[in-house]
Amino acid sequence: MRPILTLSVLAGTLLLAGCDQLGIESATVVAEKRSAEGKAIGGACRHAARAIEDCYTLNKKADKAAVYAGWRDMDDYMRENKLEPVLPQIKPEPKKKPPPADGEAAVAEADAEPKAGQDAKDGHDAAPAAHGKH
Repeated sequence: MRPILTLSVLAGTLLLAGCDQLGIESATVVAEKRSAEGKAIGGACRHAARAIEDCYTLNKKADKAAVYAGWRDMDDYMRENKLEPVLPQIKPEPKKKPPPADGEAAVAEADAEPKAGQDAKDGHDAAPAAHGKH
């Protein structure tokens, strides 16, 4: 009974040791990838002549320290080699606001002010109403 237990523990240990080969990443590997990605983003921003603040705004999920390190490294490299920045050819698209939920749409429509000279109900020009009793 004891050799079976020993073999099963040994087999389990060997399987767990191979987790990296199965695609399960450790925390250090994830942190290194995140840092490398941030440095690449920062370097690309500097090469594209973007201010560091713009780079932070465009890449909110990136690690700011890594982005700054990449931006600074690329700045040093460009100064040493007298490289000119490459201006971006494609402008980032403004983010669209998500459509309001059903309840919010009714509130937004009710709060909307009609334009001068328009009836609030149908949007057509409203005739001046007579102010007398019928």
